[in-house]
This record gives sequence, structure tokens and C-alpha cells, in this order.
Amino acid sequence: MTYGLATVSSNGTEQVVLVSGERFVPLSHWGEERDLPALLRDWQDVSAQVGAWAADDAAFAASGDFATADVRMPYRPTQVFCTGANYKKHVVGLIMGDPSMRTSEHDDVDPAELKARVEAMMDARAKAPPFAFLKLPASVIGPRDEVILPYDVEKPDWELELGVVIGRRAHRVSEAEAMEYVAGFAVVNDVTARELIFRRDGSAIGADWLSGKSFPTFLPFGPMIVPKECIADPYDLAMKLSVNGKVYQDETTADMMASIERQIAYLSSRVVLEPGDLICTGSPYGNGSAFGVFLKPGDVMEATISGLGNQRNLCVAEKA
Repeated sequence: MTYGLATVSSNGTEQVVLVSGERFVPLSHWGEERDLPALLRDWQDVSAQVGAWAADDAAFAASGDFATADVRMPYRPTQVFCTGANYKKHVVGLIMGDPSMRTSEHDDVDPAELKARVEAMMDARAKAPPFAFLKLPASVIGPRDEVILPYDVEKPDWELELGVVIGRRAHRVSEAEAMEYVAGFAVVNDVTARELIFRRDGSAIGADWLSGKSFPTFLPFGPMIVPKECIADPYDLAMKLSVNGKVYQDETTADMMASIERQIAYLSSRVVLEPGDLICTGSPYGNGSAFGVFLKPGDVMEATISGLGNQRNLCVAEKA
């Protein structure tokens, strides 16, 4: 049985709900009044109870329709971590398709040689520690909210990713025990200002992740958090993203190079992970950069990961 936790607004009041199929029931039905961050802080104690509530067929028989509900972001994470360049085909497609993603070492290189270099680089990176960066929590929005395209960004791009929600404080945990610290999974879209990642003004000392990743509304999150117990294999999930009905990303999590376990072990060796922290685990091939296509006002992104629900985000122009 697959179920998830979400946040729904009704009559101006947000409430945590339990989603099963296309129906939802507020947790208050069972006397639970805490918000999702509070539940995640106690996840080890409450997860079994949430599963028991999900099996309450009588409650869901007269429940609300999740498809038409006012679904908000599940919650605003305190920390958001992203694992970059974690799908080989994705990175090759980015660099081959968009010159702004190349560094000076790529200048004036024959395309065939460049592709071979990038593929070799990715083979080496697969054996190295994951590459992680931060994304500001202020960029998080809900699965049906508008994405605001900044007036001074030329290449806003999409990146559908599997989100991992931490359910237990983690510091220096091993790969073998890493999954014990996961509460669940969610759909995330790491929207990116593609041309701002690598600066060309002579002042760069590395990638400019702040400018490239953390504009307001650049991280649609949700619609729900699905407990890890509901996902038989997180490395066998279909991922699909379309823009205006045209499918661009249509891959699976099987292409992930640094596993979720490796990512958690690496991150927890550098920082303390807290309940509710969100890890964006990398995006598969099919970003706009690979096709020379970028988001523009009026575009509608629709994204889904099997078992985790759907996002639908309208892109609108920022007012100058």
C-alpha cells in the first residue's frame, strides 16, 4: 500500500493530510494536530502509526479529492542539499548542448573529443565522493505554485529530481546504515538559471551556485512525502517531465551514479543532517540545455516520479 503526507489549505487554514490513492484525510481525524516538521522530528515514533491510519478504509471512504485540493508545499525545509552531476547522460547532454555550461578548458575542442572528455570525467566522478551544493530554503514552493522567471535570467531550465527527506538526526553515518535515517521520498524540480552557473567576468573561483540555483520559486516540492517503506526500490522509479505537453525528461533513477546511501554518508561526514532536511539527488538527461530550449512565461511544467505524485507549475514573468 502506497500513501503519503501532504499539506492542504482549506478555508485559509493549512492542515497536514494523509493521502491514499486520490483521496485524502486530515490527520486531525485521528487526533493528530502537529505540522509535518514536528512529525518528522518524531518520525521514528510516529511512522508506524501513520501506516496504521493509512489502512483505515472507513476514513478514506468519505474523504476529499486530492487532485482538486489546494495542495501546498509539504513544509519549508531548514536545509536543502543538492547533489550535482549525478547522472552521466545528463551532464554530457548539458555540456554538449549549451556552451555556457563549459569552462575555458572546453574552448575550441572538437565536439567528438569534447564528448569523450566529458564521458571520461563522469566515469572518474562516479568513483569519487558526491559533489554537493546548497540551495536556499526560500526558493521552495508547492507542487502547483507558479514559478517566477527572473527578468534578468536568459536560460531558466528544469531539473526533475528524486527528493530524499531525512527523518532522523544524522552525523557521520555509514553507507550501510544511511537508509535508517530516511523518512521518505518526494518529487522536486531544481529549477536553474543555467547561464549563471559559470561566471565569465574574470572574478569566478568556481561555480556560482547562489546565482544559478536559489532564485525565489526555483524549487517546486511535493505534492507529498511518501514513506520509504512504500517504495520497494528507489533505484527503479520512472521520472518524466514535460513542458507544454512535450516530454523532455523520460528516464529512471537507475542512472543515478552516487547512491542515496553514498550521498547521506558524504553529507553527514561534513554537516549534521536534521529531520526534515531535503536532499535533491540529481537530475537525469533531458534538461532544456540539452535541446537549446529554455523556460519562458506561459510555459507549463508537469513532472512526475512513479509512486510519488505529480507537479504542475505555470511559469510567469517577474515584474521588472
